[in-house]
Amino acid sequence: MTTPTSQNLLTDIAGVRVGHADDAKIASGATAIIFDQPAVTAVDIRGGGPGTRESALLDLANTVDQVDAIALSGGSAFGLDTGSGIQAWLAEQGRGFQVGDARIPIVPGAIMFDMINGGDKNWGRFSPYRELGFAAAAAADTTFRLGSVGAGFGATTVNFKGGVGSASATLANGVKVAALTVVNAMGSVTMGDTPHFWAAAFEENGEFGGRGWPAQVTPDMLAIRLKGAPDLNPLQNTTLALVVTDAILTKPQAKRLAMMAHTGFARAIYPVHAPLDGDILFASATGEKPIDPLYGLSDLGAVAANVVARAMARGVYEAAALPFPGALPAWKDQFG
Repeated sequence: MTTPTSQNLLTDIAGVRVGHADDAKIASGATAIIFDQPAVTAVDIRGGGPGTRESALLDLANTVDQVDAIALSGGSAFGLDTGSGIQAWLAEQGRGFQVGDARIPIVPGAIMFDMINGGDKNWGRFSPYRELGFAAAAAADTTFRLGSVGAGFGATTVNFKGGVGSASATLANGVKVAALTVVNAMGSVTMGDTPHFWAAAFEENGEFGGRGWPAQVTPDMLAIRLKGAPDLNPLQNTTLALVVTDAILTKPQAKRLAMMAHTGFARAIYPVHAPLDGDILFASATGEKPIDPLYGLSDLGAVAANVVARAMARGVYEAAALPFPGALPAWKDQFG
């Protein structure tokens, strides 16, 4: 049994702040997740076309266990500059991994493709993502908006506008877990073109409309529909996610949490983890509360998957349509 935490946001985990920066002209943006103290972090990549920064550093065989921030961005490979902007802001704060007299801020990140969503991507020699990353880090706070903001500004799914979502929960033992997602899926987060979300079984307190399950599941709801078909591109679809807990975890335990939490993708998106996706999930632990390494971690992983699914539905539920001809409608445009 879990209970919702105060804001139902990633920042319900103490010591975590989130900031967005976006540009309506380019229809894209960036999101910075800042840890007040370095957090043990691992990553699990399931999609066939990921775009990442510092993901190799998070391999269990490699040296650094903790990170200072996570960078999430639109812009495809151009968006990898977001991490440099966040890193620059952290350096100004004196943050980073100590190497002799030098400090190197550790900022893994991931990007998704929003390059053909109607925005003007002719930005010249240098992309704007470094500056967007810096601005997002500078704006980081314990409250933040959902929907068409930050890294999710230009996100889409096969039938509705995508965006940034978040959700949180508290386990019976007092351990908290929360998620932030950027939903830019190849498939659908709703059951066909209905108002019902695949994640409906996990919804709490009407957080994405309270529509529940439909009275009947029809064949059209189960039809496989792929964004961009028939001209599919493996770079066009990616859902990004970060799960954070206040439990004390080792890096291998954080990896297991990431693997279990990835189940939430399958609870919220249909289909998912295809060769055409770049789906990725980071898992971080701020290290405040002890947890049993077997049953406790299993319970945490199960709830984390539910929280991820809820966050993804909220990302679509809270999104607003882009102001371009032919842009996908937002869920609220259709269902209010």
